[in-house]
Amino acid sequence: MNIDSISDIETQDAGDTRPILVVPYVWIGDFVRGHTVVRVLRKRWPNRPIDLLTSRLCAPLVDYMPDVRAGIVSDLPRSRLALAQQQALAAELRRRNYATALVLPRTWKAALAPALAGIPERVGFFGEVRFGLINAMRWGEKQQPRFIDKNAILALPDGTARPPEWPVPQLRVPADEIERWRQANGLGRGPAIALGPGSVGASKRWTYYPEAARLFAERGFDVWVVGGPGEKALAQEISAVGGARVRDLTGSDLRNGIFAMAAASVAVTNDSGLMHIAAAIGTPTMGIFGPTDPYLWAPLNGLAATVLQTRSKLSCQPCQRTVCTMNDHRCMRDIAPEEVVEIAQRVLAQVSAR
Repeated sequence: MNIDSISDIETQDAGDTRPILVVPYVWIGDFVRGHTVVRVLRKRWPNRPIDLLTSRLCAPLVDYMPDVRAGIVSDLPRSRLALAQQQALAAELRRRNYATALVLPRTWKAALAPALAGIPERVGFFGEVRFGLINAMRWGEKQQPRFIDKNAILALPDGTARPPEWPVPQLRVPADEIERWRQANGLGRGPAIALGPGSVGASKRWTYYPEAARLFAERGFDVWVVGGPGEKALAQEISAVGGARVRDLTGSDLRNGIFAMAAASVAVTNDSGLMHIAAAIGTPTMGIFGPTDPYLWAPLNGLAATVLQTRSKLSCQPCQRTVCTMNDHRCMRDIAPEEVVEIAQRVLAQVSAR
């Protein structure tokens, strides 16, 4: 079956109200991108409630995802099966009476609780010999070029060709919540640049956040450094160079990062979860890419600017490695802070002119 766009998907029985469970990937960026799956399901079945399995870390995101009824929090350990926890999760899923489960990860462990819960239809790609756990097996995952394609195609009828575009992830953060967050943190009303210097893997971290923070501050911007506890040392380094206009807003609650990205005038981040959060909110977002490929990993929402290696592509790009082993991290070092600041100012001017 070929479709030209998601709007061409035939809406199924509007009287069908059986709930659906989506088992997503729970890295922050992947979890945000999983909202595309929700939007495709909503187009197919407008009246079937959709719930997401989530980790505690990602749970705040669920509150701002349109068309998601609830998040089911379960922090299963990564390194072991944890059968007792799986059985407890299965009991909770059984109580909620799901009719369909979409299992996005290809792992045996991700499919176990939905199977133990007896969810009648369990959709997923072949992987780790999951026969029996997945009873609506899909094939052809390798023919899907991007991570988002591999996930969202599961929400379409089996055999449907990939559409040219997917619906973009959305996060809707109420203005009154953003305002309360601003007041609680004593933040001003002027234009603010949110910096997301963290990422999974050192190679994806741009080199010059401290210098960029200083340049932004010198040009009259407030600068917020956003991230988790692991970015605290980076935030302190950036604040030390950037000066008094730089605020360290790192913390352990992801909701804090959501509010910061929603309140910022522009976000400048690495290829990271915060980049996907900012883009899904609709904040103009500059994602800095070096070792990873924007075609595969950039937000569907469209970045205000994607900054690549400034002059010419290196022979090792994209390496997809978490640690640089060639060319002394030139793919990130050759992106100058002055260039990033100039682009951010142009983006702000465009936004102000609308």
